[in-house]
Amino acid sequence: MGNGHRLGRRFGWLWGAYGTSALGTWLAFGAFPLIAIQVLHAGPAKVAALSAVGALVGAAVAVPLGPWVEFRRKRPVLIGTDLLRCVALLTIPVAFAFGVLSFVQLLMVAVVVAAADITFRAASGAYLKTLVPAEDLLVANARFESTTWTTTVVGPPLGGAAIGLLGPVATVVADAVSYLLSALGIRATGGREPRPARRPAGRLRAGDLLDGWRYILADPTLRPLFFNTTMFNGLLMASEPLLAVLMLGPLGFAPWQYGLAFAAPSLGGLLGSRLARPLAARYGPRQVLVVAGTLRALWPVGLAFIGPGTGGLLLVMGVELGIIFCCAVFGPVYATYRLERTANDRIARTLSAWTVTTKAVTALLTATWGALAGLLGPHTAIGLAGVLLLATPLLLPRRTARSAAAPEAAAAPAPDGA
Repeated sequence: MGNGHRLGRRFGWLWGAYGTSALGTWLAFGAFPLIAIQVLHAGPAKVAALSAVGALVGAAVAVPLGPWVEFRRKRPVLIGTDLLRCVALLTIPVAFAFGVLSFVQLLMVAVVVAAADITFRAASGAYLKTLVPAEDLLVANARFESTTWTTTVVGPPLGGAAIGLLGPVATVVADAVSYLLSALGIRATGGREPRPARRPAGRLRAGDLLDGWRYILADPTLRPLFFNTTMFNGLLMASEPLLAVLMLGPLGFAPWQYGLAFAAPSLGGLLGSRLARPLAARYGPRQVLVVAGTLRALWPVGLAFIGPGTGGLLLVMGVELGIIFCCAVFGPVYATYRLERTANDRIARTLSAWTVTTKAVTALLTATWGALAGLLGPHTAIGLAGVLLLATPLLLPRRTARSAAAPEAAAAPAPDGA
């Protein structure tokens, strides 16, 4: 980042683990849809169902895990979920090698990976807050954001080349290995993790499953941000399978071109992530959230006009550049704002509820847009999602409220090793 901040050896290992798994994820970008299309010969409805059902069932499985994670040490949870994702993904190349790979197996792996991903996210936010002083949270999140876009630039082209040479299953192997390396990196962070809060009432009760949502909906600034990010992510991601089917099918783009269309614009993500912190310092986090959150909603409607050839490829790259730049400014400010406003003993439950909702809404919208594409065609369905995205800035927080996390944050013990 070049900002002179040193966040310590333990954060360095966590950052390295994040970068490794992010690279693996982007190497396997679109691998499941590609396997469904090229190996199992699935059509648009099945490809959309793969994304939708896997995420929806995975979110349902993860609902009780947020409260469970809250009262446990987070590092073992992070390592365990990494290893679970590694093993689940490795079943795909094994089944492919023996000629028994099926759509049902792809779906089951998608469910396991989705549930593990939600659990990992819930634990990682709480763990980060124990490693990094509060004043450096934005620096840390900006580094994660910058790493995301760096791996996005490198991953899809390499993944596309690997797919062209070895097939889409090869990138799944790379993704699985990246989770193994991530688990080793998190283990290397070492140190003593602060003791988690004790559960007030011994056993987990049914009502405890809703604690995260209650906390979010009770906060006057978390609540609109929750609705905004859920709807934005859901509508944006609902178009992804349709865009894959359109580009790799009727429009005749090669896998490497499909990867390039999303990799090259990610350079805008590097710039945006570097600007996030100085913009927040100058204008304030809320103003950055409102402006960047509004601008990112203006671009996606352009994807409805994609056509074949160089012009179509350039159009996708231009639209993605605008989306990614704005999202990269928005992302670290949003992640930091959410952590700062969440009490230390509510982080895992809040992040779990947030991610479960995002995954579930994305799954439902993906299924809906798959059906719409079957009725209206992919172009029209993508355009409709873009039009609806124009309304999402209305859900952004418009006023500043006192942080609900302030009293508990002040009383929290200093991060170990900070």
